[in-house]
Amino acid sequence: MSQLKKIQYNCKQATFLIEKKLLTRITFREHIELRIHLMGCSVCRLYGKQTRVIGEMVQQLFKSSQPGEVKLDDSFKKELQERIETELNKN
Repeated sequence: MSQLKKIQYNCKQATFLIEKKLLTRITFREHIELRIHLMGCSVCRLYGKQTRVIGEMVQQLFKSSQPGEVKLDDSFKKELQERIETELNKN
C-alpha cells in the first residue's frame, strides 16, 4: 500500500494526531498527514470538532470553579452506582 493510501485510511493515527495537536505542537509532516486524512474522513473531522469543544468546556469549567467547588449531586452518584452494578452483574 502506498504511503498516501496509508495516511488516507488510518483513523487511529488521525485521532492520535488530533489529540496530540491539542496538547502540543505537531510536526509539519504530521500536520500534512492529518490534513490529507481529514479531507476524506468525515468521522475524524467530527471527532476533531467534538474533541476541541470538550476540551474548551473542561478548561472553562476549571477556570470558573474554585478547588473543591465542583461536586456531583447525590442523585447522580446513586444513578451512576446503580448503572455500574447493573453492568457488572450482567456477566
